[in-house]
Amino acid sequence: MAIKKILCYLPILLLCISFSCKQPIANNSTKQSENAIGNPVLPGYYADPTIKKFGDTYYIYATTDNEMLASGAPTVWYSNDLQNWYNYTMEIPSLSSVNLRNYWAPDIIEGKDGKYYLYFGNCQAGCNIYGYVSNTPVGPWEKLNEDDTPVIAHNYPRKGFPSLDAQFFTDTDGKVYAYWGTWVHYNGGYTVGELNTDTMKDIINPENIPLEQTPNPFEAAYMMKKGDKYILMYSGESCHDETYKVLYSYADSPYGPFTPGKNNPILSTNDDQTTHGPGHHSVLEDGDDYYIVYHKHDYPMTRGGMARQVCIDKMVFENDSTIKAVVPTNKGIAPIVKSTVPENMAFEATATASSSYTLNSLEYQDYTYKPDFATDDNNATMWKAATNTFPQSLTIDLGEVKNIKRIATQFEFASYYYQYKLEVSSDNENWTLFADQSKNQTSGSPMIDDNDASARYVKLTVLGTEKAGLLAAVWNIKVYSDLFELPLNLKNKPSTQPAAAVSKHEKLIDISASNLGPDIKSVSNNGTLQGTFSVKGDVSLTIDDEGVKAIYFEKGALILDQPVPEQLAWNGSFTVSTWVKNPEIARDGEILASWCNRFQYGLANSYNALAYNSGHYGAVAHLDGHFDMRYKTLPEANQWHHIVLTFDGVVEKIYVDGVLNNSQNMLLSSAIENAKFIIGASDIGEHFSGLMASFQMYDYALMEEDIASVSEETNPK
Repeated sequence: MAIKKILCYLPILLLCISFSCKQPIANNSTKQSENAIGNPVLPGYYADPTIKKFGDTYYIYATTDNEMLASGAPTVWYSNDLQNWYNYTMEIPSLSSVNLRNYWAPDIIEGKDGKYYLYFGNCQAGCNIYGYVSNTPVGPWEKLNEDDTPVIAHNYPRKGFPSLDAQFFTDTDGKVYAYWGTWVHYNGGYTVGELNTDTMKDIINPENIPLEQTPNPFEAAYMMKKGDKYILMYSGESCHDETYKVLYSYADSPYGPFTPGKNNPILSTNDDQTTHGPGHHSVLEDGDDYYIVYHKHDYPMTRGGMARQVCIDKMVFENDSTIKAVVPTNKGIAPIVKSTVPENMAFEATATASSSYTLNSLEYQDYTYKPDFATDDNNATMWKAATNTFPQSLTIDLGEVKNIKRIATQFEFASYYYQYKLEVSSDNENWTLFADQSKNQTSGSPMIDDNDASARYVKLTVLGTEKAGLLAAVWNIKVYSDLFELPLNLKNKPSTQPAAAVSKHEKLIDISASNLGPDIKSVSNNGTLQGTFSVKGDVSLTIDDEGVKAIYFEKGALILDQPVPEQLAWNGSFTVSTWVKNPEIARDGEILASWCNRFQYGLANSYNALAYNSGHYGAVAHLDGHFDMRYKTLPEANQWHHIVLTFDGVVEKIYVDGVLNNSQNMLLSSAIENAKFIIGASDIGEHFSGLMASFQMYDYALMEEDIASVSEETNPK
């Protein structure tokens, strides 16, 4: 089925479509202080981290997660103390034939010419590793091959081999080796080859590393050297759940043969599951000390495990060929470098908010994104507003009047801009403007605002976002009495995109078979979008054996002549409500409605469709089994059911006859460009064969009491 595909080059991902892992308990991080760096180290969703130190600056290059199968902007985080990190979006040219959207598992090395060479994976034209060069570690970058030839191509060195997750290792003799491969348990093991250091874009002498030399592999090979031993570390099992882990083997040569190491796995989900699904790592060497930098799943966990966060913990060798099991922590490691950043006066300050989101789903009950989470200096927690409407405000009480010169705000998504203002007050009643970013179109984390004021209270008011449906949400807000030097002090280019459309709180579509005449050549939309549905294919009116007048779909659809509105793009909230009767429930297909364009991106979570089948996307399709949602209890065939799908910007819920049937935490990236509202089929067919008495769609999420009212009002029986 086309609905299952992410990309034609990624069919193997579909082999793992179930997600039944035990959910982790709440992150119980203790407060962060100068005695610990704290995990996660980055405020946001990032995966596959490569950590490097060039000069006095640390850099983390990572996959930007929680967006269309980890297809966010190509960013780098930099720091001079491993504690205070700054985000920058790098300038990387796209291919001439493909507008790059995947920047997966980046790695970077410094060449003998003093230039920097960036490599990352992409699966839009085959799974390839592309290479770029720059005079600095942050770009701007130029292609190594102007004709877009990959440095490591799909099918290299053997047919069908996907070239992803390349990591480069510089040996003590100056030779550079590449290790790459993913889904290697299906593809015969990892590959190693030597990089031509004269061109930095050619791999010579590639060889396969047999599977038995790296037991239980999946992806993410990483080579390092300890004494005379070559330590090949890698990740096994599934990156989508709690089974993900780090293992290693060792050898006397970069090419092996490799012997599986002791203490495997050396990093895995811990007993209380506060570290859940850790893997795809790199290693920071500091003198005789080693630190493993890896990702783990967020909490509360986003569906499919693709909202990952970067952590750092101590790694200890027993001897040159033996690694002790890593103890993953919330505290992190002791600081390696003394920080020059002054005291954060907002740390553990009391905070209040205009609203706060409480997560209620089948997986999580009553988890609240509390205002105090914005002042706990903990990248595992955040304040999040109750809805994606604006304005939303967060107020911090510093306890007494203090001099304020800098405020640093870490919004949920570093790659997209937020529009906001900062005000200060001594009495929580009379406010003075500290910073006006109400027309801001520049992203970044943290957002730095400088002024000079004396105040006890600081109020952040979020006015809008770059992407539709994003909620006002802050990992941390920090307040300083002194200015201090920023490392590199890079600033992103302003976006050319206007602020996102917001919900109008409307019923966009409203049709009822009871209002239709006998000739169903077209159907008027009584919702606020208005317009007319044209009839395509086999669609007719009928009266069933219960006397219910209904639209009968066989191999046809209703298609609205109005475009999908902007407030439904990206992460926009919505509700779909319909009364349907399905005589025979198929395994696949049976799409009740769709409103996205799967061909715009072709990536998971860029597509939304409501379904009524018994497969893994039985309720909702998002283009990949890891993110689709099935019915926990399949609605009985040949019976009338009220099916309602809601999404509030955080949780997707499916109700059947007023009862919550299934739910999941999500971030959608809905692709509505050139999309059509289609009722009774998807954008490629997948027809519903059955009866529909009514259909409504809203640009906001209905509450349970609202669903009950709609059910009663539209009940056709």
